[in-house]
Amino acid sequence: MRGAGGSDGGTGGFLIGLIMIIGGGYLLLNGIVVRPNFSMGSRVFGIGNFAITSGMVLIPFMFGVGLIFYNARNWIGWILAGGSLVALIFGVIANMTLQMARMSAFDLIVILVLLVGGLGLFLRSLRDMR
Repeated sequence: MRGAGGSDGGTGGFLIGLIMIIGGGYLLLNGIVVRPNFSMGSRVFGIGNFAITSGMVLIPFMFGVGLIFYNARNWIGWILAGGSLVALIFGVIANMTLQMARMSAFDLIVILVLLVGGLGLFLRSLRDMR
């Protein structure tokens, strides 16, 4: 009978490693604070020294929605509305700040041991034991 990943490695090590990776990844992602730097007048993109704000991105969106309601088969309306939404989503994501939350050294060590130790167990279980 074959073990984890089709090798002769241990299925128990595979499961324990996977659980450790999931737990460490959860604790790491739970310790990240996301702070948005986005508002309706903030710069989303820039062309040279000219700043494109989020309100400017919504203008083609409004025209696109109007064209879609006037004629749903109008591809220009769909391009305007879809492109504006994509630009707005990229602008919001690009203007986020990710920071680590305050945690003790013990918390960070536990997270790193879970992640790296779990990855080691996981990869060892996929190796052929012969």
